[in-house]
Amino acid sequence: MRISLVSEHANPLAALGGADAGGQNVHVAALAAGLARRGHDVVVHTRRDNVSAPERLSTSDGYVVHHVLAGPPTDVPKDEMLPLMTEFGQRLGDTWRVDPPDVVHAHFWMSGLASVAGVVGTDIPVLQTFHALGSVKRRHQGRLDTSPPGRVGLERRLCREVDRVIATCRDEVDELAALGMPACRADVIPCGVDTSLFTPGPRASERAAVGGSDRARERQRLVVVGRLVTRKGIGNAIEALARLRHDGRDVELVIAGGPAGSALDVDPEVERLRELAERLRVTDRVVFLGGLARADVPDLMRSADVVVTVPWYEPFGIVPLEAMACGRPVVGSAVGGLLDTIVPGGTGELVPPRDPEALADVLGELLDDPERRRRYGEAGRERAVSLYDWSNVVARTEAVYEEVVRGRAISEKEIAR
Repeated sequence: MRISLVSEHANPLAALGGADAGGQNVHVAALAAGLARRGHDVVVHTRRDNVSAPERLSTSDGYVVHHVLAGPPTDVPKDEMLPLMTEFGQRLGDTWRVDPPDVVHAHFWMSGLASVAGVVGTDIPVLQTFHALGSVKRRHQGRLDTSPPGRVGLERRLCREVDRVIATCRDEVDELAALGMPACRADVIPCGVDTSLFTPGPRASERAAVGGSDRARERQRLVVVGRLVTRKGIGNAIEALARLRHDGRDVELVIAGGPAGSALDVDPEVERLRELAERLRVTDRVVFLGGLARADVPDLMRSADVVVTVPWYEPFGIVPLEAMACGRPVVGSAVGGLLDTIVPGGTGELVPPRDPEALADVLGELLDDPERRRRYGEAGRERAVSLYDWSNVVARTEAVYEEVVRGRAISEKEIAR
């Protein structure tokens, strides 16, 4: 098939760890590469945000990135991009009328708006993956939500206009139903993980690199990986660390994400978290690494006794899968996609979001029980390989594309009769 993936703000080639660069970038890149490996002709359309970016770039993974000129070729925060989507959709339409794909798969709500506009006057079907929903964001962030005011209504409209929605977890289907979308119009296909990159292995090398002294290398380690934004709950992890330290445990918290290490001192979220660590008297036990290259993340995860991922809300969450693939136990928030991926008592534990006391209690029990950590790690690896390897996710996505394309063709024949 000729497949167009639309990802207006999440360029699959972008460096990860910034405010708007995270799981969606990974998802789109892996999906595009996997579809290309299965013989499909894949183009990812993303907004051009750099004057030096070529219009079209063929990647080593077999797909093409099309940098669409819509608005200024500079970085624009995603919550300010809505006014640019009219032009983005027009340019997609210009491209697709000349070189039509068999199917369009939009990633994020603004990509959906542009895609629906771009296929007007054609018979090209559009599928939608939201990655995050405005109704959920508004519920958890309230007045701090910076989304455009009409986002929820536009997402509700998309649920009616696209041919199919691919949700990443069961919790999302429930949220979509609250927007008025019948559950039968959604397929649940999770995000995936590269189980050949994220693999089990020894801890020693990364501990030596970060810990420094022999005593530091003997400490138990908690690892957090993710964007440095307040809703990711990193402050709650620091609060839990303080409780563990107060109980006499020799434990440290290593945090990867955000800007490069050289820019950490001027990052406002790092400053906030450092002030919190100082107030709780755990500054000497909190290490900020800054953003890491993706290839360096598995070593860091393998250095952990427990990987901690406790967002206040999370549409899906790739970090638990990566930790499980590395054979490490995970403690996560009981929200969103984590309700599907983490098996309490099997691969890790779930705790209420924004509850550092409960988090500290669960972490303390796990840190005191090496055999339980080992069992969780082995079960996590098995679960990641059997359910979440990208080859599985790509095959399931391909099957939905084929079903939608067949259904559209049958409908057109019936109309012609």
